[in-house]
Amino acid sequence: MKTAVMTDTNSNITAEKGREKGIYVLAMPVTINGSSFLEGEGISPEEICRELENGAEAVSSQPSPESLTEMFDMILNEDGYDEIVYIPMSSALSGSYEMAAAFARDYEGKVQVVDNCRISVSQMSSVYDAVNLRNRGLTAAEIKEKLEEDADRQTIYITLSSVKRLVKSGRITAAGAALAGIMHIKPVLHIGNGKLDAFAKARGMKMAESIMLEAVRKELKTTFKDVPQEKLRLYVATSYHDEALKEAWRNKVQAEFPEFVVESYSLSASICLHVDANAEGIGLIVAE
Repeated sequence: MKTAVMTDTNSNITAEKGREKGIYVLAMPVTINGSSFLEGEGISPEEICRELENGAEAVSSQPSPESLTEMFDMILNEDGYDEIVYIPMSSALSGSYEMAAAFARDYEGKVQVVDNCRISVSQMSSVYDAVNLRNRGLTAAEIKEKLEEDADRQTIYITLSSVKRLVKSGRITAAGAALAGIMHIKPVLHIGNGKLDAFAKARGMKMAESIMLEAVRKELKTTFKDVPQEKLRLYVATSYHDEALKEAWRNKVQAEFPEFVVESYSLSASICLHVDANAEGIGLIVAE
């Protein structure tokens, strides 16, 4: 069986990077101040972050049915693959999974859609896991089963510089946002089981960073204590457009966890549009 691996740009994998790695990547639609783009095509993650910092009105949406099925058809009919394993973002954060699963039924088992509660760097890691599993001879159905079994072998923490977009999404009231601004409170959020939930509140970014670092240290001693270090990956991701600020956060995490090689990424558009500009995240993930 010739198996293709497919994902979307919520995985932090661009179409260009996907071509280098032999991965098909579906670009997510983004609308900024009324202008429509495809993530990674015509607008970069850093440009999206800059627009958010400047107060732009921005929304993301799931891919159109046409773009999804056109890629399925291209992979199977034009590129000669026998089957596809498709890894979209978590069903708890988007309708992308449900739409893909519905259309996959028309392909008589040739398209396997994974729902393993992943987003951003954890989704990226599972895509690379899928490539490794494919290269070891697993079928699309077997890869789907393995990825979904390992869904909870990851954790992500994010701290927000601004709660403005949480007000727009209804997650916090305007009065609560005003109080947070006066008190310099920075929410710390946790992504587990594919959901974005409140984790802690901090007085300022330095305290928020300390909370996230301590949370990861605790996870290493508890949740992941039996995982060999060579299987663990430590990532940072931000919605900064300033490269110096991105590197400062990576360097801080690297100094705290010298046993890891810390990789840095920009948060995908769908996460940026929930957490706004100048957010910082850290992810601990078990790799295949």
